[in-house]
Amino acid sequence: MSFLSEFWSLLYYLIVQGFGLVLAGGTALIFLYVVLRQHYSLRNTLLLGVFFVGAMLLFWFPVGVSRDLQYPFGLTTYGPADGPALPLKNVFSFFSNLDSYERIADIARSPLDVPLPTGRIVPAEVSIELTAKEVLAEMAPGVIVNYWTFDGTVPGPMLRVHEGDTVTLTLHNDPTNLHMHSIDLHAVTGPGGGATVTDVAPGESKTVRFKALNPGLYVYHCAHPNVANHMAHGMYGLILVEPNEGLPPVDKELYVMQGEFYTAGSRGTQGLQVIDAAKMLDGNPEYVVFNGRVGAISKEQIVVGQDETVRMYVGNGGVNLISSFHLIGEIFDTVYPEASMGGALFNNVQTTIIPAGGAAITEFVADVPGTYVLVDHALARMDKGAWGTLRVEGKERPEIFFGTSSGEMSGH
Repeated sequence: MSFLSEFWSLLYYLIVQGFGLVLAGGTALIFLYVVLRQHYSLRNTLLLGVFFVGAMLLFWFPVGVSRDLQYPFGLTTYGPADGPALPLKNVFSFFSNLDSYERIADIARSPLDVPLPTGRIVPAEVSIELTAKEVLAEMAPGVIVNYWTFDGTVPGPMLRVHEGDTVTLTLHNDPTNLHMHSIDLHAVTGPGGGATVTDVAPGESKTVRFKALNPGLYVYHCAHPNVANHMAHGMYGLILVEPNEGLPPVDKELYVMQGEFYTAGSRGTQGLQVIDAAKMLDGNPEYVVFNGRVGAISKEQIVVGQDETVRMYVGNGGVNLISSFHLIGEIFDTVYPEASMGGALFNNVQTTIIPAGGAAITEFVADVPGTYVLVDHALARMDKGAWGTLRVEGKERPEIFFGTSSGEMSGH
């Protein structure tokens, strides 16, 4: 998609959905002037004046005149920090810098991109560096989104440390960015999960040092206000803190993270899409996806051999929905509920709940060959993009499953 078409699509939504009230008010003033100039009388002046003031009271003042220098207009919130609306100066800065934004061919983090086990039985000093990067990429064919990312993908890289490790994490804010960013790691014990000491302006870097006290799988995300707005642009990932004894070995590990995107244009509308803060506050996403975009997880990526054990590290970036994670045609032999370690495990689980800002670890053995579909079992979300596939290769097992397939995507 060319720069001009991206610019026009963004301009269109800002005008139609954001500035319509201003255009209507300006047109009304012009209309009032023209009518009075051609048909001036005291009666006409009073009638049109009363009509105009009444219209202003009805349409303009209820949304808050003092808030009209932001997009969208009149968005009232009650959080402890700034709301998700963007100041108009940020919108104009985005316009002027649009051509300099990096275009990413594929925003999706591969589900196979899982770091190897630490292989350690004692704590160590660990250094991690991440870069906050604002980019443009496709959510769906022809649908362009301004993603805010860690290291240029959604989700950000999966991090892996050992219980008791002392971690030094440096966050860089790319100088091409327009916004401040930070990082809050749910694995951190300390104010803001690290966000209070990593709030960085474009071109800056800051470091947090923490001890990984508690084993488990944790979400990390940007926590610069407005936190929900930053996460709804794609700023989240997972950090695994391995227990002292390590995790049982498996044949394949996968990294899956669900997220929600709230575009101003309706689902499937092509062109550059801005985030609609009102839809976000109402919890009505146009897209619900795994790993950053529609179709990010496919059978071509994930191939599992028969009788292999598979472990999935699954997170939910939110910011509103609870995920009901399910693998059609399989049963999770083991689930670490809410990624808890050290407590009771769940066995033979069909669907596991993953709260917004939470995670789970699921394990299964691939028994029967075929194509399997990952879903959020709030199944209407499949049509918003919440599905993926994996393929199991091997010999037929008629003693377990027998039948003639009517299509690879059958089921549910």
